[in-house]
Amino acid sequence: MAQDKIMVVDNEMEIIQLIRLYLSREGYDVVWTTDSTKAAALAAEEHPDLILLDVVMPGLSGIELCGKIREQSDVPILFVSCKGEDMDKVLGLSIGGDDYITKPFSPTELVARVKAHLRRRNISNSSGLGQSPGKNNILSVGDLEIDLSAHTVTVNGDPVHLTAKEFELLVLFCKYPNRVFTSRQIFDSLWDTYGLEEDVRTVMVHISNLRKKIETDSENPKYIHTVRGVGYKLVSC
Repeated sequence: MAQDKIMVVDNEMEIIQLIRLYLSREGYDVVWTTDSTKAAALAAEEHPDLILLDVVMPGLSGIELCGKIREQSDVPILFVSCKGEDMDKVLGLSIGGDDYITKPFSPTELVARVKAHLRRRNISNSSGLGQSPGKNNILSVGDLEIDLSAHTVTVNGDPVHLTAKEFELLVLFCKYPNRVFTSRQIFDSLWDTYGLEEDVRTVMVHISNLRKKIETDSENPKYIHTVRGVGYKLVSC
């Protein structure tokens, strides 16, 4: 089985060397660059399975770079940054990041998060492996349709581009239409557990991003409804 490939983008060579050391020990193939202006091209060339991305860099910021990468790929992106304010995290997640790790970080925690995101991505990508296309691989709710084999989503027949985490979130809802999930339940299903306040914030941002992509009017959603004081549910139209 081929090694998972991790791409690291950081202008601090010491950080890259530390991350490479720990990820290489786990058997990952690590590619890297300190030049954020070349990172999008490198990602297109190397096709990494996951990207670790600093936020504050000369040239393109990590936020800008994440936007460029999202134009071509739904690869999991984990921000690794010294900027730990709530708004920085919300901005990173809202632009298409899947997770946010604050420097200084524990290398073992970073490795654990990398493993968790790759495990879920690999499970998602192999969900239809070895099966013939058919109804068992299709989830439908109203005009919303998910093809698990092709890893595609359409609304009213029009394709919708989702990040890996947004896809997982939508699949969770569509597998259990009309069931109410708390933010903590959603977070525990799709992320590792770190802290309740962070769980709620992360889920809120991803719900908002998903609504903007699948709803005609994200302020008055047809599919994903907020159950005040409880959580969220996908309404079977």
